[in-house]
Amino acid sequence: MDVGLAHLDRPFDYLVPAELDEVAVPGTRVKVRFAGQLVDGWLLSRADDSGHTGRLAYLEKVVSPEPVLAPEVARLARAVADRYAGSLADVLRLAVPPRHARVEKEPRDDQPTPAAPTGAVDPRGWRDYPTGPALLRALADGRAPRAVWSALPGEDWAARYADAVVATVAGGRGAVVVVPDARDLDRLDAALTGVLGPGRHVSLSAALGPARRYRAFLAARRGQVPVVIGTRAAMFAPVARLGLVAVWDDGDDLHSEPRAPYPHARDVLLTRARLAEAGALVGGYARTAEAQLLVETGWAAEVVADRATVRARIPAIAPTGDDPQLARDPGAATARLPSLAWTAARDALRQDLPVLVQVPRRGYLPSISCAECRTPARCAHCAGPLALPSAGGTPACRWCARVAAAYACPECGGRRLRAAVTGARRTAEELGRAFPDVPVRTSGREEVLIDVPGGAALVVATPGAEPVAEGGYGAVLLLDSWALLTRADLRAGEEALRRWLAAAALARPAPAGRVVVVADGALAPVQALLRWDAGWFAGRELAERRELGFPPAVRMASVTGVAEAVADLLAAARLPDDAEVLGPVPAEEGRERMLVRVPRARAAALAEALHSAAGVRAARKAADPVRLQVDPLSLF
Repeated sequence: MDVGLAHLDRPFDYLVPAELDEVAVPGTRVKVRFAGQLVDGWLLSRADDSGHTGRLAYLEKVVSPEPVLAPEVARLARAVADRYAGSLADVLRLAVPPRHARVEKEPRDDQPTPAAPTGAVDPRGWRDYPTGPALLRALADGRAPRAVWSALPGEDWAARYADAVVATVAGGRGAVVVVPDARDLDRLDAALTGVLGPGRHVSLSAALGPARRYRAFLAARRGQVPVVIGTRAAMFAPVARLGLVAVWDDGDDLHSEPRAPYPHARDVLLTRARLAEAGALVGGYARTAEAQLLVETGWAAEVVADRATVRARIPAIAPTGDDPQLARDPGAATARLPSLAWTAARDALRQDLPVLVQVPRRGYLPSISCAECRTPARCAHCAGPLALPSAGGTPACRWCARVAAAYACPECGGRRLRAAVTGARRTAEELGRAFPDVPVRTSGREEVLIDVPGGAALVVATPGAEPVAEGGYGAVLLLDSWALLTRADLRAGEEALRRWLAAAALARPAPAGRVVVVADGALAPVQALLRWDAGWFAGRELAERRELGFPPAVRMASVTGVAEAVADLLAAARLPDDAEVLGPVPAEEGRERMLVRVPRARAAALAEALHSAAGVRAARKAADPVRLQVDPLSLF
């Protein structure tokens, strides 16, 4: 049944009336009577005898004869629900898109699927990685290799993923590839079409709209295509004879589902690989601690280039906060655009090459303070931070959007404001004044550029919105590094390096390409950037988390709600004996969060205990909700 209540998270038996016998097949949507109400459900299986001794009710209706829930997906959904202390109904809502009756009634395409590529698979760019060709051979032979791939700078990652998919299809099996966003999806779609040919894959994304998304889903479910690519909406895509699951840039928080039970695309795909005995590919310019754990435990092999190849491909990378730079430019430690960065930009523009400037914050002045006493400017109504939308704009609250035209500092009474944090638009304005004859383009939330021409230009972008430049950038400037490194987040260093590597990968190789990071060169993320060694940093990060007892070295769950509800759930939970309860930690909207930590070997017991406790509260119809998250991206 499609009832997302923890105490009803189990199958129920119903009789199938004779008139529905032919259409009531496993995987179909049905309607049944439950507690006097007509509710939606799924027909999971048929049996001659259920073993139930009481009286059984009949199915009321088969909503559609289309068996959209594949047995493999149903099994996966159950495993994901158990992993994340959730209910099967909630996972199935994520796994199967809403029905679109008109699409189901469209004439079916009975044309034979285009023939699969045959013969040896050309490793192409995988030759730059010593174990890359072996990965493709294993996929083409129908085996199930598992790899963690660290991409070289300038790598056409979409083409490499397309090569892996072609090898899988050549081996007679299907593939599912998940990417963070629509830009990445378009790039992968073009690469796959180029090597696999048209009509052999579909793209699955929530942004497609109900009809197009359901049409693509049915094409995969009916076996019309062997490959599905998409954003996290594709992680449950039904693909026959699955041979490869792949995820690109698994550290991007877009891979984390914001709806219960909050699964992460990487973990869902790895679960699929285990259940289906399929290959797995986790790739990115950076490497997460979770991917490093796969390597260190032997679950996956790393695919990396040798140091000679790395040195030949990377741009010249330099920090601004080390001793030699400070000796030449004493202001480099505090300047937003030190002389080294300004010189790199000027030289690239003189060579008629584009310059990329990465700014962590969007907007004009997203944070302002009193010009006299430096007190942060806050909203008088909700205490939220004030921001300036433009040079002549009026301060407004970022939380409640109230305008503060008559703002006066509560500490000193001052009315003049200064920048506390500079956004992308203000940065573009400042650079435009510094280089008046050079066009300035911005790429961010309002408008994300896909690519830019190769001539001299300044491109100011927020992380994740960096466009690809024709031929590569002559210089990449990574500004305001403190905004990334000083975040109160367990993954601050990992996330900073991920964003820096993604931007630096767009630069030309040295000596034509230069990257300047405005940060102290002694910091570990900066050291990893300078050497282009994401594996080293991931190993260091994982070791520290083992020592401190944080995921992924342990399994941790957060329980968030009002204090009484959180205490009630934890009191009802039969936690493992070695569980540690930490907190409370303040959460948003006056709630609190408790953290429960167990060794990884006790992960299943923790999830079951929390799910059972949630079931007890649901059966009692407890008024205050509690949010359960296993291994959430943000702990504090």
